[in-house]
Amino acid sequence: MFLEVVRSEGLGHLSYIFGDGGQAAVVDPRRDCDVYLDIAYREGARVTHVFETHRNEDYVIGSMDLASRTDATILHGNALPFGYGEEVNEGETFELGDIRLTVLETPGHTMESISLALTDTGFSDEPIAVFTGDALFIGDVGRTDFYPDRAKAVAGLLYDSIFEKILPLGDHVILYPAHGAGSVCGSGMASREFSTLGYERKHNPVLQLTDRNAFVEHKVSEHHYQPPYFSKMETLNLEGPPLLGTVPKPRPLNTEEFATHLAAGVIAVDIRSPEAIAGAHIPGSLAIPCEMLPAFAGWYLPYGGSVALVAAGYGDAQFAVCHLARLGYDNVVGFLDEGLHAWEVSGRDYDTIAVLHAKELKSRIESSEPFVLLDVRARDEVEAARLPDCTHIYVGELPERLDHIPSDRPITTFCGSGQRAMVAASILKRHELADVEVCLGSMAACRAIGCAIETG
Repeated sequence: MFLEVVRSEGLGHLSYIFGDGGQAAVVDPRRDCDVYLDIAYREGARVTHVFETHRNEDYVIGSMDLASRTDATILHGNALPFGYGEEVNEGETFELGDIRLTVLETPGHTMESISLALTDTGFSDEPIAVFTGDALFIGDVGRTDFYPDRAKAVAGLLYDSIFEKILPLGDHVILYPAHGAGSVCGSGMASREFSTLGYERKHNPVLQLTDRNAFVEHKVSEHHYQPPYFSKMETLNLEGPPLLGTVPKPRPLNTEEFATHLAAGVIAVDIRSPEAIAGAHIPGSLAIPCEMLPAFAGWYLPYGGSVALVAAGYGDAQFAVCHLARLGYDNVVGFLDEGLHAWEVSGRDYDTIAVLHAKELKSRIESSEPFVLLDVRARDEVEAARLPDCTHIYVGELPERLDHIPSDRPITTFCGSGQRAMVAASILKRHELADVEVCLGSMAACRAIGCAIETG
């Protein structure tokens, strides 16, 4: 018997492959599915079942890709009219050697959500683990804001799923959620990826709300962001996404080819570090540092268009192609060969973004110098700690709220460490706001040098 966790960095996505007796099952696979086949073959097993705990909103599910290569059966909840796979129902069981999987219908995050209780029948009829999808996380529970017209009812369903179906499995049961820290499907998740139902019952802050009404009110009062790409993911994951096969290799483009693509409307996405982008970048390019691409590309890139990458090297370009494919972007035309240096020596125009040290920012605030401090962090971050007189607009919502930013003063973008601030600065530059600068280090640097920080 084996079980392995497969992590998809950037999205905070966790998927699982496990098996016994020559059979294997995968829960919530990602689109680039070679990793599951490699594990199964290494364990001498064949993937026979693919389970979806719910219709995912934040990435393209890989079930159809995996099934096309293994003839596995795809299984998911019965409360949505999926265009592929088969429905499962409460109490239905599946056997893989000594593994028994029992289906629990656990609505709340979504109506069709299921959890899977895993039993090792060679030892006991009691479950040893449970795959909870987005119902229960380590340190949090799933968001319930996808049904705003039924907010309280849906939050109540999640309470019932957790307290009446999942937790009664037993305190000893190991918890395997579909997401970890960094996911947009919850907040406050622990950075560790191991826990038990008993530990969560005692220490998960939301599970301390054992009164149903208190739990519901807490969930209804939460604030979550909904990136625009969610609607595309919901459509693809309901109807069935196109097959990916293997992740394509990014094609190197010389400067002439790159410029031709840009002239034809292709979006240049610069995935280098904030420091490199500030020093020199292609005018009009969208800056999303490489490690932030999985979380923020879906806010800005339209489906149906094409993307050309500016990267520090081939490895980063391949990373970007893979993560964009997980979000349903199969339209990367290539990357700028030899990077921005090739662009510079070709004599083509490049732009810069002024940078501001936290010490200078502190001095400006103390002297009441006129400027706009644009804080682009999430609402909960700003509510917990902020600099005086900041203007708050979340980085994902910035393109639609440009008219909320005063344009008669310099604009300094600010976030937790400077990375989202660079994304914001590039958006402002793309919309032709000229007097823009970025505070590298941002809040982390301000804490280090003793800026006046407002809390609460």
